[in-house]
Amino acid sequence: MMDYELEEDKLGMQAIPGSVTLQKDSQNLIGISIGGGAPLCPCLYIVQVFDNTPAAKEATLESGDEIVGVGGKSVKGKTKVEVARQIQAVKVGEVTINYNKLKADPKQGKTLDIVLKKIKHKFVENMSSSTADALGLSRAILCNDGLVKKLQDLERTAGMYHGLAEHTKKMMRACYELSQTHKEFGDVFCDVGMREQVAGANEAFLAFGEAQRNMEKYGIRYLKTIKPMLSDLNTYLNKAVPDTKLTIKKYLDAKFEYLSFCLKVKEMDDEEYSYAALQEPLYRVETGNYEYRLVLRCRQEARAKFAKLRADVLEKIELLDQKHVQDIVFQLQRLVSAMAKYHNDCHAIMKETDVFPIEVDLSQTTFNYSKRDDFTDPDEDDEEGEEEEGDVGSGGDE
Repeated sequence: MMDYELEEDKLGMQAIPGSVTLQKDSQNLIGISIGGGAPLCPCLYIVQVFDNTPAAKEATLESGDEIVGVGGKSVKGKTKVEVARQIQAVKVGEVTINYNKLKADPKQGKTLDIVLKKIKHKFVENMSSSTADALGLSRAILCNDGLVKKLQDLERTAGMYHGLAEHTKKMMRACYELSQTHKEFGDVFCDVGMREQVAGANEAFLAFGEAQRNMEKYGIRYLKTIKPMLSDLNTYLNKAVPDTKLTIKKYLDAKFEYLSFCLKVKEMDDEEYSYAALQEPLYRVETGNYEYRLVLRCRQEARAKFAKLRADVLEKIELLDQKHVQDIVFQLQRLVSAMAKYHNDCHAIMKETDVFPIEVDLSQTTFNYSKRDDFTDPDEDDEEGEEEEGDVGSGGDE
């Protein structure tokens, strides 16, 4: 018989009584696993609530809650196997579970041991099995997660977008410089045409100059067309990708925390088995195993958080993949079509401006300088004027 002399050590946690009626499934089960009980533990408690079962859908019972009765009948002093059979023995399709709800603060379960386990999992995550074994590190479940490899694919995609954005910037800069060259050509040829006195050459220079100016306009229009492309690429690089990376990091943190609680539960189970094999008493078990039940509750909550973040990551990555496929096609199509239009328009206007050769009569070309452009030294003018006056005076004397 079990000795109940030791009082329950609740570690400052509360146990609030209640009851819940569950509809059994087709296999006559409610979807819970039970731990504790005689002959070692004075409490019978829920170890795990399985997904998509009556207990999970009803969502009242949680890991760590104590089972005190089935259908109003006390289960005090019974083994977990006896309680499981008592639940299955109810044939009416519904079973009432009397429980003590464990009111625990999850932060109380996040001990230094859990923090160290999280750090270890972060190191082990990217290790191969041989490396981990050589270092004496055990590899837990969900290591080498496929979603983590998605992060590497995301990095490569972001690198491609970055390269495309840089190439677009260089091409825009070169196109702008070329358009300014066309503008300068246009201004020079139009200026020459305005000064040219030969009618045919005048028209030819003006036509060629206007063609160059139009090519400058086509270049600016091309730049305006592809400029939004940089904004879209930067939105993908600076918003969509960092947001997804942050979600993946949160997911990994939740996963490592969940793995840490799983490992802690296994260590505590192994400790119980070793003490039971040696027929030695274990204080936490004999006082209600509240420490273990707290870890069970923390594992359940960590698993729920992990599952939610995993779903969020899958959704974001799927949306990002769809955006990437659709966006890259649209961006390249916009770039190529704008470039093709620019070159076709330039080719068409240059083909129409077939003005060469241009006949220019250089013998009739004159250059008129204004007085301010006269390079005669004013002192020389004064001297010449004085000499002329002197000559006139001397002539009078004769």
